[in-house]
Amino acid sequence: MLVAILGYIGIIGPTMEQSIFGEAWYFDNGENVAHLVLGVVALGAAFLASAGMQKMLTMLVALVALFFGLYGFIAGPGPANTFGLANLENPLDNVLHLAIAAWAGYVSWMKK
Repeated sequence: MLVAILGYIGIIGPTMEQSIFGEAWYFDNGENVAHLVLGVVALGAAFLASAGMQKMLTMLVALVALFFGLYGFIAGPGPANTFGLANLENPLDNVLHLAIAAWAGYVSWMKK
């Protein structure tokens, strides 16, 4: 959710130079909405979902992040907005997705 909030703060224009993250990471509205929805679902699940449901949601996040991370590297520089959700032309976006996939995958397999 923090990424979405920072992404929204940074969107004051349609170019990467106007992003709060600079050229390293540029999040457009589609990505900000996706990150915001994921954050809201995660906060809701933390308070309302059972441990089993939390584990399943974390596995789902790991799989989605893994998909986008690998897809970005395999597809290479492509359209600026992949599936209307992710700018994957920057390798740092892909590395970020893979890091999230590794973290979520690790957390989802922990016993507690």
